[in-house]
Amino acid sequence: MLPPNYSIRQVVPEDYEAIIEICKMVYPEETPYTVEELEDHRQVYPQGQFVAVETTRNEVAGVHFTLRLKMVDFHIDDSWDILTDGGSFLDHNAEGPTLYGADIMVHPTHQHHGLGHALTDQARFLVEAEGLWRMVGASRLPGYGQHRSEISADAYVEEVVNGTRFDPVLSIHLKDGWTAVRPIQGYLQHDPDSAGWAVVIQWVNPECPPPPEFDLSKLSSTV
Repeated sequence: MLPPNYSIRQVVPEDYEAIIEICKMVYPEETPYTVEELEDHRQVYPQGQFVAVETTRNEVAGVHFTLRLKMVDFHIDDSWDILTDGGSFLDHNAEGPTLYGADIMVHPTHQHHGLGHALTDQARFLVEAEGLWRMVGASRLPGYGQHRSEISADAYVEEVVNGTRFDPVLSIHLKDGWTAVRPIQGYLQHDPDSAGWAVVIQWVNPECPPPPEFDLSKLSSTV
């Protein structure tokens, strides 16, 4: 459910500058998207690029970028740069059965209003509308960096999944219906809080069975 005074729609060019500013605030260690990259996203897959807007001021409050992929063409530990073709999304595959959640960001002044959840739901609606069998993403582990000398990433994630440890990002994703697949290292190049670790996560469309070659009960080198 969206809070009052917010709506979600597809990205338009007039949103680009506001999106870039949100990138700078949310990911200060990363190079923000360029106008050219945002236009590439819109050109290759317009229905997969969403903004949440605060309607009283017509202000972009959050964004969610997605593209379709055939994940068997990649490795489970591939970085964000590889999966998004350097942030351009030019590797979008219109026949891909997986919706890849490349990025979700909420402006700091609009956080804690449920916008991240609402944007995720919008992507799930797209999965259902296009008959895809799942959505895949990666969760940062910002709570892990300070504990990496005392616990392995695998053990840390297991404790978060079991509910005996809280991670500021992964715990929220799990509460939001995502399933943890496995930890990977080097997903984001500049994420010291996570010590370079992330977790592959997925949401499976209950209305669309997976292709027969996938066994969700087993982890493999490709997903």
